Amino acid sequence: MTLASSVGGAAIVALDGTVLTVALPTLRHDLDASLAQVQWTSTAYLIAVAGLLVFSGRLGDRYGHQRVFALGVLGFGAASAGIGLAPGIGWVIPLRVAQGVFGALLQPATLGMLRAAYPPELLGMPIALRTSAIGLSAAAGPLLGGALVAHFGWRAVFFLNAPPALAMAAAALTVRAPADAETGPAAPVGPDARVGLDVPGACLLTVALVALVHTLVAVPDTGWTTATLAGAAVVAVSGAAFVRRERRAASPLVPSDILGSATVGAALGILVAASAAMLGTLFVVSFFLQTTLGLGPLETGLRALPGGVLMVLGAPVAAVLLRRLGPRRTTMAGTIVLAFGVLLLARLDRTSTALPVAAGLLLLGAGFATVMVTATTVVVRQTSTASAGVAGGLQQTAMNVGPTLGIAVAATLMTVTPGAAVGPPLTALAVFAATGTLLALLLPGHKDITNTARRSPDDASPARTGR
Repeated sequence: MTLASSVGGAAIVALDGTVLTVALPTLRHDLDASLAQVQWTSTAYLIAVAGLLVFSGRLGDRYGHQRVFALGVLGFGAASAGIGLAPGIGWVIPLRVAQGVFGALLQPATLGMLRAAYPPELLGMPIALRTSAIGLSAAAGPLLGGALVAHFGWRAVFFLNAPPALAMAAAALTVRAPADAETGPAAPVGPDARVGLDVPGACLLTVALVALVHTLVAVPDTGWTTATLAGAAVVAVSGAAFVRRERRAASPLVPSDILGSATVGAALGILVAASAAMLGTLFVVSFFLQTTLGLGPLETGLRALPGGVLMVLGAPVAAVLLRRLGPRRTTMAGTIVLAFGVLLLARLDRTSTALPVAAGLLLLGAGFATVMVTATTVVVRQTSTASAGVAGGLQQTAMNVGPTLGIAVAATLMTVTPGAAVGPPLTALAVFAATGTLLALLLPGHKDITNTARRSPDDASPARTGR
């Protein structure tokens, strides 16, 4: 049940994002909204999610991941249904903010629950199944969204989330993971033994992440103006203040074993680089297929299907490779495949057929699935059970910042090199993927990660060994 909740929660968030892109043009027409208002339906959600992920993960560490997940998925479904009933765009935007807040609650919990329920050496395959579900949602989303919008209108896209959200919330409240019994408020320990929330640190991190996401979203449209430069300055100042706060706090938001870990930092950097390369490339290729080759949205979605299929099928294979080869070699292989896929797509032109597009996207999906499974497993496995929520929040933050960065870089280069087709932006994104290859050198080898997992004191507790 824990695995089903984790997989379902990750899938519902991924599906919401992909089906929405198809529904936005119809939503704009029906609600008589401006283009800026429609863009804010996505931006407001993204900002709300990015700013709260780590703090939400800490809430799970303190009060139990199952409880926080249940609250998050129930609120996510309710906000989705509210958007489906919204009479105007003025209701849609704040409801998307609320949906982002609840999405921030449930996403770190999907990883925290897995860390609590599985010993470290067995985490690879559950995370791979979670990754496959995300890939399946990403591949099926545009097709499902197009069918729903065509037959029932844009509101059906949001009503889609409500029934599974209700079912997952009920399941999460019914089943308690072992860690909930150890770390939840009902545990037989004093209040001082619980993890701290560090609200000042959470506020500083939220300001830094909100400013970062807002600046990255704004730069492609406005360039480096006074506002965007001010946003970058806010990121730098609040980020530095957050690090200083965390080093001095008695109960920091991000524990020292995470904040000072080169391994966790490298894995998070790899996730940022890989997701930037992946989503930035999909943005460029989708734009190329529709504006240069003249394909429709549905045909574009079908052309992109091979990447999603390889992501679904490749994730379990990545878990097997991770166990046999270790994180370092598996991640290096994944980032190299990802970079080659981006470079292959960088050669597209007006004469390109479906074959090179499919080949590039196949490499893209296989490489990204491998990197995501391996780096995510390293982040979750290298942290203690008591900090699993924070680890999940950091992983999800990386997966939100990376795509925003990749799309910002791609859109900016497409603007400044309008006659150069896809070459410049995709070459830059291939460099992002190659950066992940270098960071992979900092990950543990096969023997290192096996010994670390066996020595983990959190997994020798009575609640775990008695499973």
